[in-house]
Amino acid sequence: MSRMSFCAELTRSVAVLLIVGVQVFLTALGAPPAGGPWIRHTIDDSSSGADGVRVADVNSDGLPDLVTGWEEGGVTRVYVHPGVETVTQRWPAVTVGRTPAVADAVFADLDGDGSVDVVSSCEGTTRTVFVHWAPRDQRLYLDPDSWITEPIPATVGRTQWMFALPMDVDGAYGLDLVLGSKGDEAVIGWLQSPANPRQLENWRFRKLYDADWIMSLIEADMDGDGDPDIVASDRKGVASGVLWLEHPGSDEVVGNWAEHRIGASGVEVMFLDLGTVNGPVPTNLLASVKPNEIYQFHRPDDPAGQWPADVIKVEFPEGLGTAKAVCTGDLDLDGRIDIAYSCEGANPPKHGLIWLRNGGPGARVQWKGEDISGPEGIKFDRIELLDLDGDGDLDVVTCEENSGPESRGLGVIWYENPHR
Repeated sequence: MSRMSFCAELTRSVAVLLIVGVQVFLTALGAPPAGGPWIRHTIDDSSSGADGVRVADVNSDGLPDLVTGWEEGGVTRVYVHPGVETVTQRWPAVTVGRTPAVADAVFADLDGDGSVDVVSSCEGTTRTVFVHWAPRDQRLYLDPDSWITEPIPATVGRTQWMFALPMDVDGAYGLDLVLGSKGDEAVIGWLQSPANPRQLENWRFRKLYDADWIMSLIEADMDGDGDPDIVASDRKGVASGVLWLEHPGSDEVVGNWAEHRIGASGVEVMFLDLGTVNGPVPTNLLASVKPNEIYQFHRPDDPAGQWPADVIKVEFPEGLGTAKAVCTGDLDLDGRIDIAYSCEGANPPKHGLIWLRNGGPGARVQWKGEDISGPEGIKFDRIELLDLDGDGDLDVVTCEENSGPESRGLGVIWYENPHR
């Protein structure tokens, strides 16, 4: 070997050792190594079958708090952000009620008393939507004995409830509830709040749409008329796809809502995200579609008309499970909007949580799959992109319900973004 070749080889070896050393050092400090799986932090793994995560600031401290229904465990639990100094530890939590076969849980101050309540939607044989009334004294928020759980009579035994969207539909008496379900008698409809929301027997159910399996419900003013419309994904059946229901105006709110089809007809659509990957304004709608695609719909001038669509085929060298959720945000802080993507059926060595790096600029964005979870985790769910640790980048918050100790799942978890 020549002296020049030897020097070049020595330089390469030293560079490799330096890179490895830096990665080891960063890992020892608790930072994720660049290019590898992001560090996972457990918020809670105390029950079984964590099924989705929803967000609100329940104590007005400016930090995001979480709620999750544990389907197999049959409980709904709230998690209060502990502050950035201890955010990597398990969070303070409270079981707000027993909820067999819970498919979704969401925050909503239904009675307007300033304490944030919780609504649980249950499938299986439970087929009921429950309200968990929060204690009015904020000091008791984490006391399980201070919560009161009651079923909403209009929902009992009606259908398998899958998702709830708190929304002021009629402009009266505070929040109403838009509901979606699956299976027999599946619907999208809304529960109209009475003058006294605590009188649950007076809530009235208003049917809007015959469904098969509702995955997402999103509030958005799709036509710019000042009324809240409903965007939905219907996973199965002859009318599967993405649609929106047009609010008819306050005088006719109990009547029929016009149905507008956005697209993805005849395919298995999972969770949706309103966002954009080509600019700062949320003008697009993204849908995760089985087996491994993302449909990106572009808003037309007339949102009741045809929505042009691009299809992103999601690939990863180690393999993926099948599509579950999609969420947009600038994950690498380069000024371009990236896509986080979760899967179910991700049996190792397949991966269940990745992100797609936006290779823009240009109309035809090039996407590169990047690892988040590694091969750990089988069935991931909805994604929230939140800066949990206060370092200026977006972390990934989700649930995983089919792997881990005794097959209980990884639970409620977050992955620390390494890009800041």
